[in-house]
Amino acid sequence: MTTFQPEPVAGEAPPPDSVRPKDSTPQAPTSVSRLNETIRGFIQTWGSVWVEGEITSWNVRGGNVFGRLKDNAADATISFRIWSSTRERLPDDLKVGDHVVTCVKADFFAKSGDFSFGVSAMRHVGLGDQLERLERLRAQLRAEGLFDPSRRKPLPFLPQTIGLITGENSDAEKDVHRNAELRWPQVRFRTKYAASQGERCVPETIAALKALDAAPDVDVIIIARGGGDPQTLLGFSDERLVRAVAAASTPVVSAIGHENDHPLLDDVADLRASTPTDAAKRVVPDVAEQRALVAQLRSRLTSRLTQRVSHDIAQLEQLRSRPALRSPESMIASRAQEVELLTARGRDRVDRALESHARRTAELRATLRALSPASTLARGYAIAHLADGVIVRDASQAPASTPVVVTVGRGSFAARSDGEVAESAGAPSDPTAAGDAPAPN
Repeated sequence: MTTFQPEPVAGEAPPPDSVRPKDSTPQAPTSVSRLNETIRGFIQTWGSVWVEGEITSWNVRGGNVFGRLKDNAADATISFRIWSSTRERLPDDLKVGDHVVTCVKADFFAKSGDFSFGVSAMRHVGLGDQLERLERLRAQLRAEGLFDPSRRKPLPFLPQTIGLITGENSDAEKDVHRNAELRWPQVRFRTKYAASQGERCVPETIAALKALDAAPDVDVIIIARGGGDPQTLLGFSDERLVRAVAAASTPVVSAIGHENDHPLLDDVADLRASTPTDAAKRVVPDVAEQRALVAQLRSRLTSRLTQRVSHDIAQLEQLRSRPALRSPESMIASRAQEVELLTARGRDRVDRALESHARRTAELRATLRALSPASTLARGYAIAHLADGVIVRDASQAPASTPVVVTVGRGSFAARSDGEVAESAGAPSDPTAAGDAPAPN
């Protein structure tokens, strides 16, 4: 509450018969009436004061108004009264929740000891001043990143339960329920009521928001209020509420006022709806639209499948119409002669290769037979062996009486050497004779 103190009245003396601290002692106390008169005289020296605050109580009795004015920032209040004669000069639309500037003068009733303020003037706070304060707060919150689009949470396609914060029996509640149920008849709501204006608006809305945010089955929360003048919508620009919405883990939809209303709640909410009706339409899908979409998708799927099957059938018929597939036996018959020719050619090549290798084998066998010691022995030659198996190649190896084994073409026999003899003139000189004969196999 902002106060404007008047200049003190110079040279004004205290009322007569006033009580000073030194004038009262335990032995000589003052009276209650004299004390009250002293207080009343002191208070009357204050004069009038202009104060700013919110009307939290407005009771009309006999044409007079008795109410209270609150400073929301400091949570301080004062009582005021408006006489019927003064009320006639005030605006007719003053009510609880209005933010006003009031000219008050303190008054103390000496008889009852009651303290109050008499109102001589009262008017709404200028909208320009309020908007200026809101813009400063908006800039501060934007600088903190609370309005950043990247922090906005997506809304579920089909919420299990919708949390609704609104005034009890309000048009906003009826609009949200009616439009949501028309779009999706099985939709469920969990509603928390809160004052939509006045001093209870912000704390009750925050309490409802925390309760719904903690509920595990609530998938989205709508804060809805019908239209109103900027004064009545001030609660939805309160910094405490804005920060509570920013801290919520459940997506929050702001549906405050009409299209041209723009409280700070719209900037921090995950989705801003222009009206409560718009909120219902944007949170709940239309069952008729979804059925039409499903039917459209089913039709498109059937069409695509039909086209694909028809295309594949045409492709298969095209393949079957090709000569190779129309009469596959002709392809086999045309290849049979080629296979027979290749088979005969392969058989001929194999036969020639076998004959060539057979001749080569016979030649090698004949050569081997000619080089074999058995052939030499068959021609009448012999091989002499000593007892230890050594072949006698020199006559000196077998002196007289040396036992030897003589191998001939067919078998072997034992013999004894008569010693070395002189070579006769007619003796054969074949190097294969005696000791020079080739070794047997």
